[in-house]
Amino acid sequence: MAKYGFTGYRRENGRVGIRNHVIVLPLDDLSNAACEAVANNIKGTMALPHPYGRLQFGADLDLHFRTLIGTGGNPNVAAVIVIGIEPGWTGRVVDGIRKTGKPVEGFAIERNGDLKTIEAASRKAKEFVHWASEKQREPCDMSELWISVKCGESDTTSGLASNPTVGNFVDKVDPLGAYTCFGETSELTGAESVCATRAKTPEAGAKFIKTWQAYMDEVIEPHKTSDLSESQPTRGNIEGGLTTIEEKAFGNLEKIGRTTRYVDVLEPAEAPGKGPGLYFMDTSSAAAECVTLQAAAGFVVHLFPTGQGNVIGNPIEPVIKLTANPRTAREMAEHVDVDVSGILRREMTLDQAGDALIEMTLRTCNGRFTAAEALGHREFVLTKLYRSA
Repeated sequence: MAKYGFTGYRRENGRVGIRNHVIVLPLDDLSNAACEAVANNIKGTMALPHPYGRLQFGADLDLHFRTLIGTGGNPNVAAVIVIGIEPGWTGRVVDGIRKTGKPVEGFAIERNGDLKTIEAASRKAKEFVHWASEKQREPCDMSELWISVKCGESDTTSGLASNPTVGNFVDKVDPLGAYTCFGETSELTGAESVCATRAKTPEAGAKFIKTWQAYMDEVIEPHKTSDLSESQPTRGNIEGGLTTIEEKAFGNLEKIGRTTRYVDVLEPAEAPGKGPGLYFMDTSSAAAECVTLQAAAGFVVHLFPTGQGNVIGNPIEPVIKLTANPRTAREMAEHVDVDVSGILRREMTLDQAGDALIEMTLRTCNGRFTAAEALGHREFVLTKLYRSA
């Protein structure tokens, strides 16, 4: 256990974060400008603009609130300023985040206007930055780490080497009590029956099949007469040698390893509730949407194998990118944190690659910026289910 130790920020609810952000979170699209103004005024804060939050309803509205509350509640966040156009929904997000025990304050623009709101929020944000800047790291172990995974711009090297590297990682940290999460419902099409057998219980397997079938019924069946080419697999996948969704799916499944079994199936942005282990989350296969949902569920570091080269980052959850494609490692080196192309040249074993990924993850937990962080990639993309009312 000591071998896999790291230092982190222990939050008021006992969870451990690896970053110490003070975020300015807009409830809705109309509040983006005020949030960005506060972040411009107060150094050490970060605004998370997004395009949604007005006239949503039902499951779509529930997901919106769950994502915003989860984002503010993520252990990588020390304190939160919430700004919304009106006080009711703003207060709902504030109340949800406050349950974590961390400092949070909400501001409504209605009857105040931007300037008064920006001034008041800036003053409170400055207090939060001073408070957060004195937080100290403390020793933690792997059982306190929550890790999410997703792949992007996959090609033949993904299924052969970089995805199995993540699987090797998962198999090694699962017995230590880590929380891990995979998703991408659509990209398991063709391997869904095999994925169901990887559940820890028959109930979890049945829940996965129900989730996957709902995707087929809601997304594929209504559009089966449409041209879905270049969607699954994408043009980049095809150029990388993946000719069918089935090939892509079995390569994708390599990310959960050989021995690990997932314990439950989560709704989008839902936090795990059955203790340590591997979880499946029903997510889009779009990179920024998927990582945003996993961060909102409380995961604090992300592993992202890429073949052709994907540049995804996230504002609050560091994204570690690895590749086994030697061209990507060479031509997009500034985006790559771990190069495992040596597997294909027989210069590196899968076990060595998994160990290298663990080492890089612990270095990231201890404060090393990922390539995406250094390059300023802060993709924050909410998932929207329906048309607005």
